[in-house]
Amino acid sequence: MQLLETFFLLLFGHALADFVLQPEAMDQGKNRNAAIHSNEQSLFPHWSYWLAAHSLIHGGIVFLITGNVVLGLIEAIAHWLTDYYKCEGTISMHQDQSIHIACKVGYLFFI
Repeated sequence: MQLLETFFLLLFGHALADFVLQPEAMDQGKNRNAAIHSNEQSLFPHWSYWLAAHSLIHGGIVFLITGNVVLGLIEAIAHWLTDYYKCEGTISMHQDQSIHIACKVGYLFFI
């Protein structure tokens, strides 16, 4: 039963971080192709800061749920790469979410 509870918490944490804790500024800011970055004089933070912050939120949530810092770091890196490719148009939103959920399933094998 513990694995089911952990999986539920990982999914909950993902939904929280990807939708509730991701304001529009972060959603647009993490995409280097977004119009917000077209003005070189903009005071808006560089896209890499937004993407790193978003990914670290995800990694932190995985760490808080699992108590495993390695899984948290893996999550941060995997989330960064997945969202980067989504923003580049290489993968779709559905593929993006499927990869994120597959990562959570994978973490269960290490717990």
